[in-house]
Amino acid sequence: MKFPHIKSSWIFGTLSCLLIGYLVAAAFVTTGLAEQRMCTGVTITVHDTAELKFVTARELANELADFPSTARSRRLSTINMDSLEQMLQTIDKIETVSVNALTDGKIHIDINPMRPVARIFDDMGQSYYINRTGKRIIADARYHLDVPVVQGTFHDESFPAVNILPLIDYIASDSAWTHAISMIKVDSPRDVILIPVIRGHVINIGEPLDFPDKFARIQAMYRKVLPVKGWEYYDTLSVKWRGQVVATRRNKVLAAPVFDDHGEEEEVELSSMLAADGVAPGRTLPGQKAHDDMQIPAAKVHKHTANDSVIKHNQNKKP
Repeated sequence: MKFPHIKSSWIFGTLSCLLIGYLVAAAFVTTGLAEQRMCTGVTITVHDTAELKFVTARELANELADFPSTARSRRLSTINMDSLEQMLQTIDKIETVSVNALTDGKIHIDINPMRPVARIFDDMGQSYYINRTGKRIIADARYHLDVPVVQGTFHDESFPAVNILPLIDYIASDSAWTHAISMIKVDSPRDVILIPVIRGHVINIGEPLDFPDKFARIQAMYRKVLPVKGWEYYDTLSVKWRGQVVATRRNKVLAAPVFDDHGEEEEVELSSMLAADGVAPGRTLPGQKAHDDMQIPAAKVHKHTANDSVIKHNQNKKP
């Protein structure tokens, strides 16, 4: 028997409503059964690379204390998955975590461990790793990764350590600079210092901005000037000002001769005027004599006495 006045769209709509009703009912039944299910165990998955092995599943299981053993005697409905997830998120070794109940009654904890991108040495004597969001993990002998080293002060929230990450990324993108820079020192937000592997000078890049332009100017100095002048002729190369490279000489001013009470000039030890490694010119480390490996020509002035001057003066007189 045909019903030409009944449209196919009406039939489709009716079937869709019936299907939705069935799914809703099944969800209620499933939820009710799930609330009655007992926890059958806890599994932990750590997504770590073979190279890092920064955090292991056993180590994270220790953070859960007796939870894995006590969970077996509890219903799944009595275990607060959200609270468990938030507690795990506070552990510094964990970057992200998710907690879910599986169909077999087990609680599955899925973890992405902390992935450090830099090691920080601050002025308070603390050393820690940071990830890309700035989360810290205290440096421990168990955790050692070959990541860029940054020294500085980051207590001011206006310039956190993550502000250095764009500079770290730029250096890492170029294999030549990766091998040329040994560490980064932050004196202030406007004075970021690069410590090259080549000893003898440091590079002030100013604010961590405009990297292609600044590194191009540094590269020009490395190719055209330093091979001629010498790698230790300058103590600082600065590219913090646009379009310029300001280089300061290591030996700027020589000390004036010092006279003793007998009218004799003392020997001037020029090497004591040269800065030690990592110390600004004219300064020395407490208790340590400054030094330099380069031989300085005419490092000593000749002695002469006041009597010698008088004799020469008399000899020049006409009889």
